[in-house]
Amino acid sequence: MTNPVVISGVGLWTPPNSVSNQELVDSYNAYADAFNAQHREDIEAGRVEAKPHSSAEFIEKASGIKSRHVYIKEGILDIERMRPAIPERSDDALSHQAEIAVAAARSALAAANKSAADVDAVIVSCAYTQRAYPAIAIEVQAELGIQGFGFDMLVACSAATFGVHRAYDMVKAGSAGCVLVINPELVSPQINYTDRDSHFIFGDVATAMLVESSTTANAEHCFEILSTKAVTQFSNNIRSNFGYMSRAFDGDPYAADKLFHQEGRKVFKEVCPMAAEHIAAHLGQHQLTPADVRRWWLHQANINMNTLISKKLLGRLPDNNEAPIVLDRYANTASAGSIIAFALHHEDLQAGDYGLLCSFGAGYSIGSLVLQKQA
Repeated sequence: MTNPVVISGVGLWTPPNSVSNQELVDSYNAYADAFNAQHREDIEAGRVEAKPHSSAEFIEKASGIKSRHVYIKEGILDIERMRPAIPERSDDALSHQAEIAVAAARSALAAANKSAADVDAVIVSCAYTQRAYPAIAIEVQAELGIQGFGFDMLVACSAATFGVHRAYDMVKAGSAGCVLVINPELVSPQINYTDRDSHFIFGDVATAMLVESSTTANAEHCFEILSTKAVTQFSNNIRSNFGYMSRAFDGDPYAADKLFHQEGRKVFKEVCPMAAEHIAAHLGQHQLTPADVRRWWLHQANINMNTLISKKLLGRLPDNNEAPIVLDRYANTASAGSIIAFALHHEDLQAGDYGLLCSFGAGYSIGSLVLQKQA
């Protein structure tokens, strides 16, 4: 019988810059006015759709988001630019994404009472990577002075849980004794800040977890991973088309359809029941019911999705202590949302308490972990 696998440390890096709903709305509405004035004749002739106004109240009601953190704020609110102004670095400099990954990783290492010498593998798992190769994970590995190996994973908003799944499997199989899983979600460059329905959704962040055998763990707060569960089902309802082939296609490589876009109502209708069924089935593998779960660390995409999924599972609304919400101040941080919730709300659990960590998103993809606090 193999030894239990545990999460022994978690790290969170929060960007110093924040953008409120009102700031976004003021910028977007000014852009919309300028656009509508410039294209007035085409709009009146029905050749172009006018840009509608937005409001901070609309954003909060539609999503539960009040503000978000961003890596670089400059440029986002500039109606002549409407995208972050991130300075390009030389090949010899640490990349932007590796920089925030390293910050979260060091926090996780400290929480687990580990050093770089204790880590055998690095997984960078997120919605977007800054480049195709060399892997961000290998760059992070070098910056931290870790031996062994590293690789990147892209599973959209389920990337964090899928990354922990791989780490769990590696430790179980004995191919690595301690794995560092990092989620540097630098998503602000992929946001279409000129689109009323999506410009408010995402924020930047970086999270990290240490996964290792219980025999080597010496942290104050350890959670055994009882099991993992994953499912994917193809859907085009959440999509981002920008990639290395964009420059080879005819047309604008920076067009709106190359950025993040979704059919929000279809996503809500299809993903919520899928996620609830997935979670209930996963708990059932351990003869557990939703009533047995002390803490829910759910994906932080939309407050209305979390509300519906929670109601389906519990038959009622959970309080914030049961299912903490962080998207109000972090917004949707792609795969990192449930890890942020875990990072900020796990130390109060008692030995033996069960928790469920879940993320879901484009693909569609859903990943979950059944956790139990260790003594």
